[in-house]
Amino acid sequence: MFNTLTDRLEGAFKALKGQHKLTEVNIAGSVKEIRRALVAADVNYKIAKEFTDKVKEKALGTANVLKSVKPGEMMVKIVLDELTELMGGQSVGINIQGKPGIVLIAGLQGSGKTTFSAKLANYLKTQKHKRPLLVAADVYRPAAIDQLKVLAGQINVDVYTEPENKNPVEIAQKAIAYARENHHDPVIIDTAGRLSVDEEMMREIAAIKEAVQPTETLFVVDSMTGQDAVNTAKAFNERIDYDGVVLTKLDGDTRGGAALSVKYTVGKPIKFISTGEKMDTLDVFHPERMAQRILGMGDVISLVERAQQQFDEEEAKRLEKKIRKNKFDFNDFYSQIQQIKKMGDLKSLMSMIPGMAKLTRNLDIDDSAFAKVESIIQSMTPEERAKPELLNMNRKKRIAKGCGRSVHEINAFVKQFEQMRKMMHKMSKGGMGMPKLPGM
Repeated sequence: MFNTLTDRLEGAFKALKGQHKLTEVNIAGSVKEIRRALVAADVNYKIAKEFTDKVKEKALGTANVLKSVKPGEMMVKIVLDELTELMGGQSVGINIQGKPGIVLIAGLQGSGKTTFSAKLANYLKTQKHKRPLLVAADVYRPAAIDQLKVLAGQINVDVYTEPENKNPVEIAQKAIAYARENHHDPVIIDTAGRLSVDEEMMREIAAIKEAVQPTETLFVVDSMTGQDAVNTAKAFNERIDYDGVVLTKLDGDTRGGAALSVKYTVGKPIKFISTGEKMDTLDVFHPERMAQRILGMGDVISLVERAQQQFDEEEAKRLEKKIRKNKFDFNDFYSQIQQIKKMGDLKSLMSMIPGMAKLTRNLDIDDSAFAKVESIIQSMTPEERAKPELLNMNRKKRIAKGCGRSVHEINAFVKQFEQMRKMMHKMSKGGMGMPKLPGM
């Protein structure tokens, strides 16, 4: 995500390395590189110029005041603040108030509307404890209804369809009546898209909005289309005055222009960002956190929030007791792997740790990284999983045959597990020169 932009901004800050203070000359040089980085990321030149003018003004204002702060660090802080402000300043929630709340989804074909609709339903179901209803109002794309049904089946959410009805306004109205009768809330209406903005599409989405009076209208854009996405967002907003933007496909090699420009250009906040195809890869958009990620600082807060969603407090207390007694076993380890996998793909999780994004950029990391360990543990008997000390050579040979691995691989895994268990035990007791870890 934003790899090229991150690298170029780092280059702009490196120009200040070794400088004792901010001066008009080194500020001008750094600002020039920042502007180039933004334009290369497909940010409109006018926006890039206005952004860097603000950065320059703030940098000059602090040059003679904060002399104790290193010039590079000061410039990073200024750019962080300005990036955060450019992308909206703070997160803005979704409005699903009403009986039921009605969310209208709009966007071009291929932007990821249908997948986002299902992800949003999953988010509202798991995080907000709602009972959403998905509505298939795309009557043109042949596979749209089937796609929505498949995605809804993955998250166990109901879908309202009328395959023979070709009137999307009527479908949406009947779906809302159905939701009221069957206690669904909110209603998420997936509408049709086109390959490009056209008058027929605009009339249709405007008619649906007028008929159902949604509590929230979201415009979905493919972030990989850069400035084109911003122009499309502007055209749609002029016709339907939506409430917020959703950026999809942020896991691709996006240049970042859409994320950085859309709030400035359209005046509407980015509310969600979507990465990958899995139903749990949807995040509320936080401008400051995104700015930190763009600057290579990671996103520890989002990582912690994902962990909190998956890890049970009572289970954590139980594990802490086992770790203190050095009784952490293969069952516990296997359980932790499953919970980590639910948090999202490994590469995106690692990129949230400060300094790790650049290190893992060219590594091929995916969920299969756990497959070897899982197969080894699954080949053990229940008794062996609960008592790692039982694993003698004969048992290891049997496990190796069961999972298709070599005895050498089994030995290596068991050795690593024991080292990890000892380290966790010492840390829980405050060993290794580290403070005692509460609620580990």
